[in-house]
Amino acid sequence: MGTGIIGSDVEALSDDSDEVLGEGAGPQDWSGRVPVDAMGLRLDQWLVSLYPGYSRSHAQQLIEAGAVRLEGVVCSSASRRLRPGQLAEVSWRLPQHAVPFEPEALPIDRVFEDDTLLVMNKPAGWVVHPAAGNWSGTVLNALLAHHAGAAQLPRAGIVHRLDKDTTGLMVVAKSLAAYHDLVAQLAARTVKREYLALCHGRVEAAFSVDAPIGRDTRVRTRMAVSSQGKEARTDFDPLRVGAAQSLLHCQLHSGRTHQIRVHAAHRGHPLVGDVLYGGRAQGGLSRQGLHAARLSLCHPQTGVHMSWIAPPPLDLQQAALELLGAPIEPLAPRH
Repeated sequence: MGTGIIGSDVEALSDDSDEVLGEGAGPQDWSGRVPVDAMGLRLDQWLVSLYPGYSRSHAQQLIEAGAVRLEGVVCSSASRRLRPGQLAEVSWRLPQHAVPFEPEALPIDRVFEDDTLLVMNKPAGWVVHPAAGNWSGTVLNALLAHHAGAAQLPRAGIVHRLDKDTTGLMVVAKSLAAYHDLVAQLAARTVKREYLALCHGRVEAAFSVDAPIGRDTRVRTRMAVSSQGKEARTDFDPLRVGAAQSLLHCQLHSGRTHQIRVHAAHRGHPLVGDVLYGGRAQGGLSRQGLHAARLSLCHPQTGVHMSWIAPPPLDLQQAALELLGAPIEPLAPRH
């Protein structure tokens, strides 16, 4: 039996998933002729008008899944322009995230835990929240199995994310009060998230990137610096400089999707292994060389300032040793 998640999205998640709007019996399969007022519309635009309340992203997923036919032939192009009178058939399905998620007994590397919050060290390859292509085996699935109260919390208590192949520290709420407190701390930017990044190029002086980030208009899986994006700032400070690579300390001042990766690439220093943003696999590292190394916040219940560190994982250490000639020293705890 699946477990439902109550609550709403929060900006701190930098969430890109679809949102289901409205209640009721829900939409059904549809077949008929394309109406005159749809002339020239893209297929995905027309589906949004056909199923009001569902996102264009979900319409595109339906098309990619082969759920839409024109004149009896599967149409896989969301940009296909429609003609009045065409026979259209849609096999409707809910967005996957609207289906209850299953608890999964997955190993959680717990750095700290009490009745209020959980701090975990996420490994590479572990998706935080179910999304297209990753509907199971996620942090959320693990949390549902880890404690019963997770099912009653928005997104099982998840208040921020790490990319699939980014490692390191995440904090998760275990009560509704803690959830709202942590979200407020993130919004006020009093939660300090510090990263270690292995990048291409010699970075010999500290720098900051204060540039808005939005969806790349050409490649949907990428983000980009864009005047239409949301404000974002990252501080970079070199810790070790090699012949052609550098180890950076990164401090987030906002929480945009792929923020460090986008800002580093924007300054001409893509992360080692980050092929999405122009990086290359080096030193045996085929994922982005990014690790959430230190996390600091105020405990939601006691108000005590707390800080945790997570040492870099073995693959990042080995890459640093090969490329920089020395292993990475863990960041010191903050007091």
